[in-house]
Amino acid sequence: MASNVPVTRQIAWVSLIPQLFAMGLIIFIFYMLKFEDPLLFGTWSYLIMFLILRKLVAKDHRQGMKLVKQEKFIEAIPLFEKSIAYFTKNSWVDKYRYLTILSASKMTYKEMGLCNIAFCYSQTNNGQKAKEYYELTLTEFPKNGLAKAGLNMINSIGQTRQTET
Repeated sequence: MASNVPVTRQIAWVSLIPQLFAMGLIIFIFYMLKFEDPLLFGTWSYLIMFLILRKLVAKDHRQGMKLVKQEKFIEAIPLFEKSIAYFTKNSWVDKYRYLTILSASKMTYKEMGLCNIAFCYSQTNNGQKAKEYYELTLTEFPKNGLAKAGLNMINSIGQTRQTET
């Protein structure tokens, strides 16, 4: 489904190493079990695990992203809030996402959720709430480039409006 909404994916390439190791381990297990084609069975098993984990563990986040792509920003916010609550309560899942969800994302799901909520608010003309969420993101994740850029945009729009009046 094509979307006019910008989506940014940042990859932590180093996280691919443990994922490749996990896939290799699964392939080795199928090899030890004397499967006819351990590479095929191991790869398919890894792919199935990848899809199931993403669908179950990051369910709210994925549903929120689906709504964002459909430009249903208000409906997406509660899903991102649920995602943030889950990953706050289970921070170890987010911290070790390269193994628990098989995600190579550079940002944590909590960090993505905060940025997504800020973005949703900005798309619904609620600049104050967007600013609050971008600031919250920077409080918890000071190096977040998306939050810095969003906050700079909001602040520059505010300054432009002040100079026009």
